[in-house]
Amino acid sequence: MTARRHDSALSGVLAVLMWAVLLVVVAAVAVLVVVPKALGGTTLTVLTGSMEPTFSPGDVVAVRTVTDPATEVHVGDVVTFQPVSGDPTLVTHRVVAKRISAAGTTFVTRGDANGADDDPIEPAQIQAVAVYSVPWVGHVSLWLGERKGLAVALVAAALLGYAAVMILRPERRTRDDEPTADTPADTPADVPTDVPTDDERARAGEVEGAR
Repeated sequence: MTARRHDSALSGVLAVLMWAVLLVVVAAVAVLVVVPKALGGTTLTVLTGSMEPTFSPGDVVAVRTVTDPATEVHVGDVVTFQPVSGDPTLVTHRVVAKRISAAGTTFVTRGDANGADDDPIEPAQIQAVAVYSVPWVGHVSLWLGERKGLAVALVAAALLGYAAVMILRPERRTRDDEPTADTPADTPADVPTDVPTDDERARAGEVEGAR
């Protein structure tokens, strides 16, 4: 009985842990994939400390795209932009100045940890505006990015382990082994089924007496 209770408690703990992991995965997918997509954006991993303490290396920043930066972007916004127009390299810094002239609108950005402004940029160089960040998740993302096969194998092993626990847990075996109303108990092999009744014994006695 003690061993059965121990196995039951262990399976319960494993089930709780598996559900906790599942909830964490679902929440991460929602925060890192679903919400950014709904905002028409994506997520970016911070690689340098130029925006500390707002963003640190390893943080993931969710950004939304802007269709008209000249009117949508304001001083104080954190924007993702191309330092060189047409170059795929991206930088995420804060807008510290917005200049409007006859020649058009330009923006001045600077990293929160930097002591100098960046070169002015034009609206076309701004790709997105930061919405929120998730600390440290980028480290996991970068690590898994180099080990996608291992990540898939770990997830598969976790799911198989959970399935095995649910199938083999003691409570399930006990319920399956109990006889049901439609399943009669076995008749012992050493119990005779042709034992005469009391009436049969009485009639047999009358016959013997008549003789």
